[in-house]
Amino acid sequence: MRKNIWKTNGMQSLIASLICIILGLLIGLVVLLFINPKGAFGAIGTLLKNFMIYGKASLRLKYFGTTLVKTVPLLLCALSILFSYKVGLFNIGCSGQYTAGCCAALYAALKWGWGWFPCILFAIMAGAVAGAIVGVLKSYCNVNEVISGIMLNWIILYLTNTILSNVKEPTSPYTYQLSQYGKNALLPTLGLDKLFNNNANVTMAVPISILIAIVIMVVLNKTKFGYELKATGYNKNAAKYCGMKENRNIILSLVISGAIAGLGAALYYQTGIQQWECTTASVPGMGFNGIAATFLGGLNPIGTILASYFIQHITLGGAYVDKTMYCSQISDLISAIIIYLCGFVLFLKIMMNKAIDRIEEKKALKNEVSKEGSAK
Repeated sequence: MRKNIWKTNGMQSLIASLICIILGLLIGLVVLLFINPKGAFGAIGTLLKNFMIYGKASLRLKYFGTTLVKTVPLLLCALSILFSYKVGLFNIGCSGQYTAGCCAALYAALKWGWGWFPCILFAIMAGAVAGAIVGVLKSYCNVNEVISGIMLNWIILYLTNTILSNVKEPTSPYTYQLSQYGKNALLPTLGLDKLFNNNANVTMAVPISILIAIVIMVVLNKTKFGYELKATGYNKNAAKYCGMKENRNIILSLVISGAIAGLGAALYYQTGIQQWECTTASVPGMGFNGIAATFLGGLNPIGTILASYFIQHITLGGAYVDKTMYCSQISDLISAIIIYLCGFVLFLKIMMNKAIDRIEEKKALKNEVSKEGSAK
């Protein structure tokens, strides 16, 4: 019997995510109408348009490239959280691992003059070490990964501010620009910059992030290694009984998760698009926004790519909203509403399954009645 396409996990995740987005936008519109009804519809339209508000095609192309570049760190943080979640762990320390990767990449580039590839490897190692600390505490000390991850976030943040103060501009809290003091660390564009109207920030980071998503999907679903990791996450004791090294798998899961987050920081900062502010008082939001992108994407790597882009798209679209009517954080408000609604994805799936079961039951009953009628 052929499986009903509407009952497949992928289709239900897509529908549930779309419902969350539409409801989030509608609730956001209602909020805007209360704040200032005159510009509400225009503000929602601006959020959704983002770079499309520009009249020239060349400008639209350029800022589309910028949106893609800023999606890369969010996507990799989301994939980091997805990887650990698939193996039964909640990596709330992703922000700290991302920060560790940023610290390693920028310090190596600005202080030691390293090239782009060693800087990436160093950032991956830094993120992996941060993940390993959480993993070791979880495996051998039974410390919940959420608690240790949150604490480590702040420790890493203040360490990063201290370390990168050695490579900051004398008259500002920002680190030196890579384009001036660390050109060797800038990622190759591979000709992608020309596709986006000579936007030099569009580099190999974009295709690498998509490739990482595909690799994660293959590893988790098609390899023995991925099966062992997921089995350990589902039931640590059962995995141990089957001969799997559960402590090793937990540590390894968080090491890989941290490495992905560290890579995200390197791929972002090594484009030269942004400098680190050494007086930063809060951890980067990428790690927390990554949670939203993961669940909005239906815990699927491909869905996570689309969800990460959407969240970044409307976030950047908020910069174009009329500031005389609404504050610049209006896009964050609507994103937060959508993120909150992501908590109802499972509920929506259950409701969809119940509705489909009722429809199928009615069809089966109707077919049975028609067969009995034809038999008579």
